[in-house]
Amino acid sequence: MNMPFYVSPEQLMKDRADFARKGIARGRSVVVLAYDGGIAFATENPSRALHKISEIYDRIAFAAVGKYNEFENLRVAGVRYADMRGYSYDRSDVTARGLANAYAQTLGTVFITESKPLEVEIVVAEVGAQAADDQIYRLTYDGTVADEHGFVVMGGQAEQLGRRVKEGWRADLSLGEALRLAVAALGSGDGSTPRTIEAAQLEVAVLERDRPRRAFRRLNRQVLADLLAEGGPTPSGEAPADDLPPAGDVAVGAATPGLGTPDTVPPETPAEQPADEPAEDSPTQEKPDEGPDASGATPGADR
Repeated sequence: MNMPFYVSPEQLMKDRADFARKGIARGRSVVVLAYDGGIAFATENPSRALHKISEIYDRIAFAAVGKYNEFENLRVAGVRYADMRGYSYDRSDVTARGLANAYAQTLGTVFITESKPLEVEIVVAEVGAQAADDQIYRLTYDGTVADEHGFVVMGGQAEQLGRRVKEGWRADLSLGEALRLAVAALGSGDGSTPRTIEAAQLEVAVLERDRPRRAFRRLNRQVLADLLAEGGPTPSGEAPADDLPPAGDVAVGAATPGLGTPDTVPPETPAEQPADEPAEDSPTQEKPDEGPDASGATPGADR
């Protein structure tokens, strides 16, 4: 009779963890960071149909890295959990902390009991009425929950991208500054020459603090391109268009930088001289006699 092959629990858990980490490292990174008006999510994802960032409930969002079919099942389960809890009790009883605990139980159970762990890493975030009330939870393949503050990066090369975000992050970032920081971190890659990621290759969403109920909003390509270009240098060296005064505030006859309007008053000709009259004291023009001529008239005085 053959004896069954024995593997120690430590080696078994290590093999499962290595397997899950390798699968997650192959996925494109996701950057989640707080800004002055809420929480922003950004990732490189050219697909318009397969989302890595999604809404879970009124003020709760979900982001994931790894195998799409596995984290999509988790997202659907989270939506069902939130809807059921909000319907049975109250909408305010649906929180990111409760959802993170439910996800942790599922991930931990699969990691221990199943032969293959889930190759996913997820973030559950909730925007509060104030910045101090924001909640960001990071959950790994084995069910470990981490309460993050300010920002979190997950996926391939998460440590390097996290250092890049940490260097530029601050609590009072505007939305444009936060997105430019996130995109710069995503483009830094493995430390070689930074890549420029176009707006069409990005998936970006935000949880906006000032929205009354459903705080989640996706940013389309045009809005995202405007935010990424905001504050950047213009080819002609002029001020960006966002710095120009509104058209309704420009007085009639006032000169507006970069704009040509019919109300613009041309500058006056110096000394009210006609264009065909040579200027006085011209170095190339011989000055006439200053004295009166025979008729008593001064030369150049009759017009």
